[in-house]
Amino acid sequence: MASRLEINFVRLLSRCESIASEKRGEAEWRLEKYVGALEEMLVALRKNPSKPTPEVLTEYTRKVDFLKGLLEAEKLSSATEKALANQFLAPGRTPTIANERMPATKTVHMQTKARCTGEMRDELLGTGLSGKGTSDLRNRRGLPLDERQSAAELDAVLQHHHNLQEKLAEDMLNLARNLKNNTLAAQNIIKQDNQTLSQSMRQADLNFEKLKTESERLEQHTKKSVNWLLWLMLILVSFTFISMILFIRIFPRLR
Repeated sequence: MASRLEINFVRLLSRCESIASEKRGEAEWRLEKYVGALEEMLVALRKNPSKPTPEVLTEYTRKVDFLKGLLEAEKLSSATEKALANQFLAPGRTPTIANERMPATKTVHMQTKARCTGEMRDELLGTGLSGKGTSDLRNRRGLPLDERQSAAELDAVLQHHHNLQEKLAEDMLNLARNLKNNTLAAQNIIKQDNQTLSQSMRQADLNFEKLKTESERLEQHTKKSVNWLLWLMLILVSFTFISMILFIRIFPRLR
């Protein structure tokens, strides 16, 4: 069960993602304050005894870092710098709430990237920022052919960089997954070896106890055999001595 702190964190995170997806003015201050509160709650959530799993904490951290990076990118003055900064942002991979089909941070990332790309294109082509899609389309149609080709090449370069970033992130994810699988496999092998070693040590202890018992029995048997042999020799010597005395008494010495 999620703790009260985690429930409040998820609610505030969902609210921040909703604000980030909306068009904000320069005087908008709520998102920055909310993100700061998210950071404090995330620190408290990590120290909470009933904290979520490490995977969930990693996803929360990823989303908070994305919102921080989004705010820092919006503070940049150049549209080119904003576009490049947005290229390196990593949105969340899972939805924050259950009714989301796509993670809200990923949607915000796509919207922000498209807006920054449009601003950068307008800045490069010198058309200025325009808030109306119809007038922007007319301006594009009125541009010379070489400028339209430059805009198309710019879109292709940005898409190429985006594809490279996605491929790099996917490769890093696969590498981390393979590393985790290899670590788990090595851990299982070491665990099996430890179990085998423990069984061998127990068997060696049992064999040692059996060998000790058999050694004591053999020693006792050896002592008994020596005692019987000693008594037998004593009886034989005594019988021989008595027989000699009797022989001497019965048969006197010849003269």
